[in-house]
Amino acid sequence: MKKILMLNGPNLNRLGKREPGIYGVRSLEDLEKRMVQLGVVSKIEVICFQSNHEGDLIDKLHEAEDTGMDGIIFNPGAFTHYSYAIRDAIAGINCPVIEVHISNVYQREEFRHKSVIAPVSKGQIAGLGFLGYELALEAFKREAKGEE
Repeated sequence: MKKILMLNGPNLNRLGKREPGIYGVRSLEDLEKRMVQLGVVSKIEVICFQSNHEGDLIDKLHEAEDTGMDGIIFNPGAFTHYSYAIRDAIAGINCPVIEVHISNVYQREEFRHKSVIAPVSKGQIAGLGFLGYELALEAFKREAKGEE
């Protein structure tokens, strides 16, 4: 069975409460339940983790490779724009990462337009809400079937 890590960074534990006009009214728990459910249907184990701490996210990235994860769906939150430590952790593992953002970061403040994560990621999905996570899972599913 394929294993995918869904990794969410800072402030994403506040989904449903934090700026609902930008991030919607559904919670992180709603997202995690949906992704696990989609994984079951697709015979993919989806493991969920969220942290507001950079080091915890880096540890999970390393652990993902060490435990044989087949891919990582990662919303690094604000770390997207400045965390060279997370960027280097992704570059240093052989587990593919798809960067996901709920909002369209390119329609927001100028500082959000640069991702230091994108150059070391397999791809990036932004602005499609929770659907972005589902599309990332679908991409990994198709890749596993040789349909990319």
